[in-house]
Amino acid sequence: MTNDAEDTVRVLIADDQALVRTGLRLILEAEPDIEVVGEASDGAEAVELARQMSPDVALLDIQMPGVDGLEAARQILRGDSTNRIRILMLTTFDRREYVYEALRIGASGFLLKDTPAESLAAGVRSVARGEALLAPTVTRQLIEAFTSRPEPGPDQAEGVLERLTPREADVFRLLARGLSNHEIAHDLYLGETTVKTHVARVLTKLDLRDRIQAVVLAYETGVARPDQP
Repeated sequence: MTNDAEDTVRVLIADDQALVRTGLRLILEAEPDIEVVGEASDGAEAVELARQMSPDVALLDIQMPGVDGLEAARQILRGDSTNRIRILMLTTFDRREYVYEALRIGASGFLLKDTPAESLAAGVRSVARGEALLAPTVTRQLIEAFTSRPEPGPDQAEGVLERLTPREADVFRLLARGLSNHEIAHDLYLGETTVKTHVARVLTKLDLRDRIQAVVLAYETGVARPDQP
């Protein structure tokens, strides 16, 4: 995050229901380190405000009239030349087609609207730090989505892995399992700083925005499979 107060997370809220927006604002602004910098009632307004405000996190409802949350996320990320804005999707539904598409676009997190207030605030902070965030039910939906897809050919995995060094490939496989830097360091007998460097190189070489996109790519290409431990 790069704003005037380095420890303050700047959030944009987008939801077509005024009461929901008010509730989200009240929850988030009760936190001393979170500032709501704008509210949008539809996806088009969210895209415009994101360009004007450059928030740390855009909290987007998936189902909005006109430009929905998925398309708004796509446009915001495409227009984010600094690669800084993080997208946190919020919805009453956990349908797996929404989950998969949101993560494929580049959303950093996905929460349901019945998420407790403290979890919402924690989720905003987590996403702002560049971490991935998935509710447990959403994680199950994502695994089911990959399980139902045709199995990719071995050449797809090879095409991805050949762009990485052997150690980076090891890190990529563990990223795909959802391991943290600390856990990867433990598994590979490396220091956390070294792991952080490898993760950054993996994301750069594979042109990925964050760890969630790394997980999606790993499953899409067969580097990771739902039946693996």
